[in-house]
Amino acid sequence: MNSRAYDLVVVGGGLAGLTAANRGAQLGLHVAVLEKGTEDRYLCNTRYTGGTLHICLTDIMSSEEKHVASIKRLCDDARPDLVRAVARNAERAVRWLQGEGSKFIKASASPHHRWVLAPPGRTRPGLDWEGRAGDVLLRRLGSNLAKRGGNLIRRARASKLILENGRCVGVTADVASEAKLYRAKAVVLADGGFQAALDLLEAHVTKAPGRLHQRNAGTGTGDGLRMALAVGAVAVGLSRFYGHLISLDALTNENLWPYPYFDSLVGAAILVDGAGNRIDDEGLGGVHAANAVANLGDPQSAFVVFDRKIWEEAGKGGLISVNPHLTREGGTLHQAESTAELAELIGAKNLATTIKRYNEAIAFGTVGSLSPPRTTLKGTPKPILTAPFFAAPVCAGITYTMGGIAIDGDARVLREDDSAIEGLYAAGTTTGGLEGGAASGYVGGLSQSVITGLLAAEDAARQSEYN
Repeated sequence: MNSRAYDLVVVGGGLAGLTAANRGAQLGLHVAVLEKGTEDRYLCNTRYTGGTLHICLTDIMSSEEKHVASIKRLCDDARPDLVRAVARNAERAVRWLQGEGSKFIKASASPHHRWVLAPPGRTRPGLDWEGRAGDVLLRRLGSNLAKRGGNLIRRARASKLILENGRCVGVTADVASEAKLYRAKAVVLADGGFQAALDLLEAHVTKAPGRLHQRNAGTGTGDGLRMALAVGAVAVGLSRFYGHLISLDALTNENLWPYPYFDSLVGAAILVDGAGNRIDDEGLGGVHAANAVANLGDPQSAFVVFDRKIWEEAGKGGLISVNPHLTREGGTLHQAESTAELAELIGAKNLATTIKRYNEAIAFGTVGSLSPPRTTLKGTPKPILTAPFFAAPVCAGITYTMGGIAIDGDARVLREDDSAIEGLYAAGTTTGGLEGGAASGYVGGLSQSVITGLLAAEDAARQSEYN
C-alpha cells in the first residue's frame, strides 16, 4: 500500500473540511484533504447553500451570551462546552471568512439575513448554485489552500482510521481505485452527515428512509461516523435532522426543491396525517415539522391545511415563498369551499373535526390543551375559517443529520467515557452534541462548520507542537 505523510489529514472537502485545512496551513501544518468527489466542482451540501451565516436564526454578530442563551433555548441537550465554543467563536468565523476573501450582503431585514455570502443564491424556486454563494466559497477556499501548499485530493474516499497506542496516526483511503495510507499527526473528519445513507437513516431517523426527499447533494453517506465508531468513538443525537417540509411533488419536479419550503405557512396552519389528525406542535417550526413527518408510518401521507387568509398572509412569508411559487411551479394544492368537502377531496376522514377543535381552541385560548399541544415559539396559530380551504401534500426534505460523532469544545472526538481520542477531530455536520434535541433545535450548518473547522485545526496545531 502506498503511503504519504502529513501533519494534518482532513476527510471531506466541504466548508468544515476546507476551513480546517486552510486554518491548519495558516498555522504551519502540512495538510491534505481527501475528497471523494471527482469533479472540479465536486458536489456537497456547501456547494448548494444559499449562504446564510447565523446562530439559531439570529444575527451571528450578537454577543456570546446571547448566542449561548439562544442555543440553550432550542437545544435542550446540547453539550455545554461545545455551546460555549460556538458562541464565543461566531463573530470570529465571519471575520476569518472575510480574511479568506469572502464577501457578504444583507439579504433582508431579518436579523439572520445580515450576513449572507455574496453573490447570494437567487430568490427563485429550484436548485441554482453555480457561481453563487457556496460554490464561490468552496472554489476560493480550495484556491487558498493550494497557495498555502496544501493538497486537495479528489477521488479519495477514506475508509479506515489508523490508531497506534490509542492515538490516531492516519487514515486509509481508496484513491482512484488504489488503496493508500495517509499518515498524519492528526485527522479531521469533516465529510458531512449521514442523510444519504439509507441504512443509517432507517436505524436512527425513520423507518421509511426511501420516502423522504433527499434535499441535499447526495454525498453525506456517514463514512466519517462509521470510521469513528469503529475506533471507539461515541455518537450522540442521531435521531434528528435539519430539513424542511416541501411539496410532495418535489419528488418528481426539480423546480420544487430546495425551495419553496413551508416553514412560514406551517407556523400559522395545521399539519395533519392522511386521516386528518394533527401530528405535531406546529409552533415548533418547520424543521421540527419535517422530523414529525419523517416519523410517520408513511412520510408521504401528510398535508399542510389552511384557509385563504393564511395563504395570503403566512403563505407569502420567506424569501422564496410558497405563495405563489408552489402552484406556479406545478405543485399540487387541493382546494374546496368547505372543510367537509376538503376532507372528502383528500380522503382525510377526521379533517373537518380536527379543524373544528383547532378553531375552538384558538377562540377560547386553549391551544395548549390540544393533542398535540400548540405553542408559539416559531409561529402564532391562525384560525381556519375563510373559504376557500386548502390542503397541500408535503414530504420531509432532509438536508443534513443533526447528530453524529461526539466532540468537545476543541472539536476532539470523544469516547463513551468522555475522554478524547488523541489525534482525532471532527467538524461540521458529521458531529453531534449541538443541534437537535426534543425541539429539533437548529443552530446553523454553515456557522458550526466554520467554527468547528477552526477549532479542530487550532487544537491539532497546538498538539503538533507538543508531539
